[in-house]
Order: sequence, then C-alpha cells, then structure tokens
Amino acid sequence: MVMSKRGLIIEADLPLSRFTTFQVGGLARYYTRATTLQDVLESVSWVHEHSLPLLILGGGSNLLVADHGFPGLVLRIDLQGTEYEMDRDVIELTAAAGENWHQLVTRIVELGWAGMECLVGIPGLVGATPIQNVGAYGQEIKDTLTRVEALDLQTGQVRAFTNEECGFGYRKSRFKADDRGRYLILSVTFRLIPGGEPKLFHAELERHLATRGHTPPMVRDVSATVLDLRRRKSMILHEDDPNTRSVGSFFVNPILDKQQFAMLLETIAPFTAAGERIPNYPTLDGRIKISAAWLIEHAGYARGYVHGNVGLSTRHALALINRGGATAHDILTFAREIRDRVRDRFGITLVPEPTLVGLSFDEDEQPHSAAG
Repeated sequence: MVMSKRGLIIEADLPLSRFTTFQVGGLARYYTRATTLQDVLESVSWVHEHSLPLLILGGGSNLLVADHGFPGLVLRIDLQGTEYEMDRDVIELTAAAGENWHQLVTRIVELGWAGMECLVGIPGLVGATPIQNVGAYGQEIKDTLTRVEALDLQTGQVRAFTNEECGFGYRKSRFKADDRGRYLILSVTFRLIPGGEPKLFHAELERHLATRGHTPPMVRDVSATVLDLRRRKSMILHEDDPNTRSVGSFFVNPILDKQQFAMLLETIAPFTAAGERIPNYPTLDGRIKISAAWLIEHAGYARGYVHGNVGLSTRHALALINRGGATAHDILTFAREIRDRVRDRFGITLVPEPTLVGLSFDEDEQPHSAAG
C-alpha cells in the first residue's frame, strides 16, 4: 500500500530488517524518506494528525528493533549537503544529517584536516553521531563539534545547540538522556584544523603506528591504521563478513571510580592468570574506564561463542551477531544472559549501547496492539 499526502510518499508494512545492520526487526506500519526540511516538517505534521508515534531512522547501525515492528511512521533521514568556511586557522564544516559518516570523515582526512581521523570506518549517518557522542580510539564527537541544528518535535521550531548545551558524556548526550525523542537532528557543525597534527590518546593505536614507522604520524597515517584495526575486528561493514551482522559494540565499557576499581581487582583475581590485568584507561574526570570485552570473555563467553542463531563475533567479544535467522528476541535473550553472568561473577552490570525500539533490556517484549 502506497499513499501520497502533501507530496509525501508513505509506504505501509515495510520490514525494518531491511534497514538495520542486525538484519532483524518487524514491519514498519508506515515508512517515508525525507530529503528536504519540508519533507521532515510534513512528516511530523502527518504523524500528529494521525496520532501516531514517530521513529527517526538513519543508517540503522545502532538499532535493535522488536520483532513486532513499529506501530507508527518510520522517517528515514536522507538530508544531504556539506559546506565549510575558514575562520582564521580553523575550518568550520557543516554536514547535513543524512550524510554518510565514513565517507565524510574520509574526505576530511584526504584534505588533511585534523580532528576526526580516529572516527573513520564507523557506520551510520552524521545526524546520529551527537546523540551518543560517538567515539573510537581516543576521539569523540564532542572534541570537534561546535553546533547542532535540530527540529524540536514538541514546538515545531528549529533551534541550535552549542557544544556545552549538548550535555556530552561517555556515549551519551542530552539527545539520548533527558531530551530523548524530543529533537530531530538536521545538521552538525565541526571545527577542524587544516594541516593539524593528530592527537593520540589510545595505547593500541599508538603501538600500531609505531610498528609501521609513523613517527610522528600524519592524519592519513592515523586514519589508515584505524581502518586496519577495525577490519581486523570485523568492525567495518561488509556483506561477505557474517561478523558484521551486528551493531558493533553491544555493551558500553563501564566507568568506575577508584574505590570501585580497587574492589573489582579483588573480585577478578581468581579469574586472571599471573601478571594479567584487565585493560583500563583513565578518564578526564579521574575515573577509570574498563574493558567490557574482557569481562565478557572472562565470564565464559569466548569470541565465536554460539547461542543458537546468535553469538559473539569471532574477532571481538563485544559484538553480538546475527548468525542467520535470528530474531530480536533471540539477540536480547543472549545479551541478558551475558549481562547476568558478568554481574554475578564480577559485580558489574553491563549497559547496552544500541537504541532498543519496542524492547526493554530489563523486561520481555510486549507486542503492540494492531492499533499501535
């Protein structure tokens, strides 16, 4: 069924598994694609008129959608375009929310602009990056972001947020916390340094750069090394690699204060070999980030672990994968099992990183009624 409304083409009953990297998810009751701000405004108006919920869809690389689907309108954001201006010795680059993130970072690196080189290879679209303060290998979006332009779905007004107003934290922002679901991001502006030197804050990355003789490394050296590391861990989407039927890291790395970390070291002692230490990294606020992958593996889930139609990547214990024929229920059941085992053994409760649609990590999913 296809309907036209004010120029919108709205399709009915599309499988959301087509639009997610997990390749699971039930039917979208309605679906449309926005290529202009006017499309966005008309879509929002349409859901208000019909009293339907709205789901904003980007690249689908950080979503786990329920098997019963979504009972409202799924709005796929396909806003395109980039522009930049020079401000003294920096570049202010603005990218529309529908721009492909990896392609954008690749272009920036090719131009020799520093600030995003460690964020190459991350799937998804620009508009999703501020929501969870996307980061990798020591860099985060908050390090370069200067402005977010968003549509307030409550008032219908477009407003701008500064970096400070976004409320960034580790894998979070105001858009994922207090204002979850209120704003639809339209564009993001970044401040980059042409000809700048990369800032390295990740030990594994520094080691690999050194072994390649990149001392000091250039932006292109860092980007190429990050891509290589991501490929080795099957963190680059590829249709022939079953390890990439996932959302990448399913769990967030826990952050502990010093007392909690000391207690953890005592708890894990019986599960570690002589001289072995859990990977950990200091944070700017004096706390300690620990490896969720290490906890998972030492709780008895090795890379490649099989749990029916789901399992762990053969290359990275943080990636839960759809081995073929899996449902959202299968994935969530396995994720809960891992969470419970880690909590029982180490006293640490792992938190999921992807957005759950129609699902709760703490409760069994409840199907929506036909009326939504």
